[in-house]
Amino acid sequence: MKLMILDGNSVINRAFYGVRLLSTKDGLFTNAIYGFLNILYHMQQAEKPDALCVAFDLHGPTFRHLRYDGYKATRHGMPDELAMQMPVMKDVLRAMNIPIYEAQGWEADDVIGTVAKRCSRDGWDCVIVTGDRDQLQLIDEHITVKLVVTRGGQTDSTNYTPEVFREEYGFEPIRLIDLKGLMGDSSDNIPGVAGVGPKTATDLLIKYGTLAGVYENLDSGEIKGKLLEKLQNGYEMALLSYELATIICEAPIEFSPADALVREPKQQELYDLFVKLEFAKLIDRYHLRSTPKQELKPAETLKKTDKLPTTEPFAVLFDEAFETAAVAYSEGVYSCTVAENKDKIQALLSGKQEKYCFDLKALYHTLADHGMEIETVTFDAQMAAYVLDPTANDYALEKLSLAYFGEELTDTSLENRAAVIYRLQKLLPEKMEQEGLTKLYREIELPLCKTLFRMEQAGIAVDKTALEAFGKMLSERIAADETLIFDYAGGAFNINSTKQLGEVLFEKLGLPPIKKTKSGYSTNADVLEKLRHQHPIVEAIMDYRMLTKLNSTYADGLMAAIDEDGRIRTTFQNTVTATGRLSSTEPNLQNIPVRTELGAEVRKMFVPRPGWVLVDADYSQIELRVLAHIADDKRMQQAFTSGEDFHKVTASQVFNVPLENVTPQMRRSAKAVNFGIVYGISAHSLSEDIGTTNKEAQAYINSYLERFTGVKQYMENIVQTARDTGGVKTMFGRARKIPEIRSSNFNVRMGAERIALNTPIQGTAADIIKLAMIRVDEALQEQSLQAQLVLQVHDELIVECPAWEAELVMG
Repeated sequence: MKLMILDGNSVINRAFYGVRLLSTKDGLFTNAIYGFLNILYHMQQAEKPDALCVAFDLHGPTFRHLRYDGYKATRHGMPDELAMQMPVMKDVLRAMNIPIYEAQGWEADDVIGTVAKRCSRDGWDCVIVTGDRDQLQLIDEHITVKLVVTRGGQTDSTNYTPEVFREEYGFEPIRLIDLKGLMGDSSDNIPGVAGVGPKTATDLLIKYGTLAGVYENLDSGEIKGKLLEKLQNGYEMALLSYELATIICEAPIEFSPADALVREPKQQELYDLFVKLEFAKLIDRYHLRSTPKQELKPAETLKKTDKLPTTEPFAVLFDEAFETAAVAYSEGVYSCTVAENKDKIQALLSGKQEKYCFDLKALYHTLADHGMEIETVTFDAQMAAYVLDPTANDYALEKLSLAYFGEELTDTSLENRAAVIYRLQKLLPEKMEQEGLTKLYREIELPLCKTLFRMEQAGIAVDKTALEAFGKMLSERIAADETLIFDYAGGAFNINSTKQLGEVLFEKLGLPPIKKTKSGYSTNADVLEKLRHQHPIVEAIMDYRMLTKLNSTYADGLMAAIDEDGRIRTTFQNTVTATGRLSSTEPNLQNIPVRTELGAEVRKMFVPRPGWVLVDADYSQIELRVLAHIADDKRMQQAFTSGEDFHKVTASQVFNVPLENVTPQMRRSAKAVNFGIVYGISAHSLSEDIGTTNKEAQAYINSYLERFTGVKQYMENIVQTARDTGGVKTMFGRARKIPEIRSSNFNVRMGAERIALNTPIQGTAADIIKLAMIRVDEALQEQSLQAQLVLQVHDELIVECPAWEAELVMG
């Protein structure tokens, strides 16, 4: 029989720091709980224990604190973001029927030792899951320690048996106490012998066996000089440290291995907790079910739609094959076959009553494919959920049912899903109104669905011959780069292998390694940029990477995406980014490079149909204009209204020189600050961007903020607003929650501040571009022009129109 015990505080700490901050809509942090449960699950899968329990520390001094008042005195307090998760974590464990053991005045280590040794005495195997090496002293023939490390949400563990421990340390597990008696433990503030470090302590123990053995041999003459003096002076501290490091396996707990036998969780209790914590995936993992809180009226299956009301609002949903339609009203849900009722369904969809759906843009496409249309859609459940929570991972109906009703959508029939859409319409508009999001939803996001549908339908033509020639040119340049790289490297290797490339750069060529990861040397773009001027191979590698990416993304990628009519049709993603910016997939047309020679070549591949032209409308430096407006910075506004080169004008301000004396380098520096300032750019990052020292870069930033005082005030105000309210908004009310802004972790908090600085700017710019798309599209429709809005790239709108309409379109 096997029991597994988790060191609760150790595991949840590692989960907290190893998983990015997560929080519910109500602001409850959940990352530590989520990470803990993932570790627990994977440990259970690996060990298959018969019994399972968790030990926690209790707040308050222990006998070790009473023995030595410096014990753990250097430990920082628990972050508030973690502290709020601890009681909920215990509630979850209780709901999972997992016993919790703790004892006032005793540490979890002692409780774990007590449990482990009782298991061992009773002939049970015991596996201790912890991130704390202190517990390695407990290892014996029945007790194994799984030492866990969590990084980026991924957990690794090492199984320490007596043999593994001896191989690593060179002595028996119980002698870990002796080791700490000599070297101490900085994490617990155990002093040890002053001046004796890990290597010396280990050597002494390997030679003399125990702490006592070391001191018994002080007079042997084998230990000499300063080490002898340190040991003599540190005797009392060595004994105290030995005592403090010893796990006492006699904690006052009532425990028998049989008490912790694995049991089924309390289904409803655990389900309700996971709903509160918004752990939809874990509900699936543990196969939890709930009694529905609201019984849905049974669907009435009809062969015809005679009974369907024609004036009431309704939710409509079609199955993927477009064979069946479900229509949900306040009094019931009806379904029917599409083929037999197509005319009546079309009449219903064209009616003036309000209609509710899920993923309106996709619905437009589905109906268009079958020669049908829908009018007067006032509610899209997916879009409403996105507006309310733009950082969610997905907006599937199953997840929305769980998040907003606390009900798992166990019955996923078409009728039941349509009923969920109807119920969401009763709830989400009210929530949007409460949070000031109604205008954004009604005036931007919902009407944009029709515009994007038209753009996706239209697509844009590609010059296939030119694209083939472009791909051939890229392939030739890639081959030339390969040859050059192999010449510099002294032989062929896989350039795309990080491991092989790292060996060439840092071992064979002797370049200084900038960054190492668990798997070896890092060769990412930042590393190569730092090495650019140290060896010509680096420039060749950077060029090779740029060319291969262009080739796969555009030459090969675009070629594969060309439809029979010679046009490419991307899919615009309008519920993905937290800032509201559009993205596109299959293929991605949002990231076409604009400032490079090859990027310009890519753009030439997109052509109008014969006799037509492409009209390009571009918002010039829209994000900086938004910043000038939001910050109400008079100097920045004047720089724009002057009609001069904006970056040149700001360089004149920052460097305090006349406009005609601004050098190209000054302009580049000012441009870097202009674009970096609202991302919270650091002096270090700016220095790398413009090739100066950190000190010079900081001077540029300081000078910039001294001149543009409105920007400086905005930056201070928006960060404070985020701290006070837990998030930020765009000018159009788009909201983004940033719970990490209150983190006690400096790096996490700084990252959140950068998000707070940038989101109102980037998000407002995105909203403006979306509004422009809607208005351009509507204007073209109202004037009955053949012109079509076909693409949005960066801050540009591209319209395809007959040549004779070009002047009208541009006007």
